[in-house]
Amino acid sequence: MKRRVRSVAAVAGAFAAGIVVGPMVAAWAQDGGRADTYRLLNLFGDVFERVRAEYVEPINDRDAIENAINGMLTGLDPHSSYLNQRSYRDMQVQTRGEFGGLGIEVTQEGGYIKVISPIDETPAFRAGVKAGDLITHLNGNSVQGLSLQEAVEQMRGERGTSIRITIRREGADRPLELSLTREVIRPQVVRFRMEGNDVGYIRLTSFNEQTDAGLRRALQTLRQQAGPGGMKGLVLDLRNNPGGLLDQAVQVTDDFLDQGEIVSTRARRSEDAQRWNAKAGDIAQGLPLVVLINGGSASASEIVAGALQDHRRAIVLGVKSFGKGSVQTVMPIPGNGAIRLTTARYYTPSGRSIQATGIEPDIEVLAQREQATAGIPREREADLRRALRNEGGVQQPAGAAIPKLELPGGIAERIVRLPAEGAPAFDPTKPETDHQLQQAVQLLRNLASVQAQAPGRRAAR
Repeated sequence: MKRRVRSVAAVAGAFAAGIVVGPMVAAWAQDGGRADTYRLLNLFGDVFERVRAEYVEPINDRDAIENAINGMLTGLDPHSSYLNQRSYRDMQVQTRGEFGGLGIEVTQEGGYIKVISPIDETPAFRAGVKAGDLITHLNGNSVQGLSLQEAVEQMRGERGTSIRITIRREGADRPLELSLTREVIRPQVVRFRMEGNDVGYIRLTSFNEQTDAGLRRALQTLRQQAGPGGMKGLVLDLRNNPGGLLDQAVQVTDDFLDQGEIVSTRARRSEDAQRWNAKAGDIAQGLPLVVLINGGSASASEIVAGALQDHRRAIVLGVKSFGKGSVQTVMPIPGNGAIRLTTARYYTPSGRSIQATGIEPDIEVLAQREQATAGIPREREADLRRALRNEGGVQQPAGAAIPKLELPGGIAERIVRLPAEGAPAFDPTKPETDHQLQQAVQLLRNLASVQAQAPGRRAAR
């Protein structure tokens, strides 16, 4: 695949430079049976030369070629794109767990920049940027006409420099103007604490190279902090986690499974299909587990939630996830950055493709009472332009997640699905106002109570 990508790029680049490569291209076209491709590459060369000669101002050849390549890739789906050398370096730094900017994960919709989720404790998070917000202007200039990569590059910059962003938010009467100061973003990808002295809470904010190691350290610390009776259960919070590295999603899932498939991918060619299986060893030693998800849980988060749900290792609670069921491969182009190309769809252990559908929770619990009356804001993969269709996999009954976890003693029915009248508004600094979390904690305590009353119950270690 990589050789094929470089061949096409080399041909297009040669045309753009005005080099005569007719015999080589003709041979390539004949070998592939694609005479039309030769003519289209000729068209590209003609248009490029016309732009160079007649555009109102002189153009930069590299910028023009990179824009053409990026247009080809972004025209495929919302997640493929071209990374120039600077962007490629930034991406490598980000996957290592450190990057510069505002601290938001974004995509593109209708020409605007759409926020998938803000990253905790970053300038965007502290300024109140929310999942689903549409960024319409940067420093007073419209983002219409900018590619996603161009907009991201404008939002990045040196630490201490400022940028004004204009946001259109569903339900707001007028656009919001925010002034943010850029910082070096070192997100704490794993946050944890005890809820009371009996339930552990771990939040994963993204999946970078530090995630799995951080998770293991967190669980070890929580065991030491638990009360005399030990932990009754664990909450794994994946809300607003936009995803990240596939191998980290596999490792995090493997942490809680003793055996079985974690995820599989299917590419264009059947021989490129891959499958990952769990190795023996559950670091939680069988503790009851609740996974929290919402509309901002995407990609790697959905791999974890889907696998633990399919294996009935965890109860998934919250609202339907984002629905990004595709895999992007970063292919370096020596001396010229890289391309990020969608190369496969992934499937949960039961064969589900969640592309454009998302993970349905076992127990639906809305975060706010307003969501029940006004409807949950549309911020899903299926709403993005050119999103891949859901093809193949196990077909799901309408409104059902497969498999549904059966809970003893009518525990699911005892969950209060919506905040009661007078419930306090959610404040991130006050866990007691997090309705979904409190329902998860109560669920685990109910499960522990049922297990304690069951005859022949084995003590949890």
